[in-house]
Amino acid sequence: MSTVTTEQPVDDGYELPRYSIGEAAERSGLSRDTLRWYERIGLMNYVGRDASGKRRFSERDLNWLDLIGKLRCTGMSVADMLHYAELVRAGDATTPQRLEMFRKTRAEVLSRIAELQQTLGALDHKIAIYEARTVATR
Repeated sequence: MSTVTTEQPVDDGYELPRYSIGEAAERSGLSRDTLRWYERIGLMNYVGRDASGKRRFSERDLNWLDLIGKLRCTGMSVADMLHYAELVRAGDATTPQRLEMFRKTRAEVLSRIAELQQTLGALDHKIAIYEARTVATR
């Protein structure tokens, strides 16, 4: 999945509904059921429909899904992602709350990275011990 900012339109067709749910699932790496669920719970604001009522996703939708995926990787809860989506829909007046939310999440990610680096150090130490034992027993 590509990394594209969700803040600025990529081109004039940025919000044009063009992708079927299958295409959106393939491009986002999410299942069709997950896309439907995101829409049902309000994580996705509005998904366009074609003349026959089938969902059509835009580049903007795909960029939103990319951001949601990144937020999931941070460990952010669905409830917090929903809160963020509500803040976005509420407009620019919520910018301070969104900024604080991302600063908090960033601090949590940095803490997790530090913890993982310590864990990696412990694993590297054990690997070195076992490699040395393996060489010594040959």
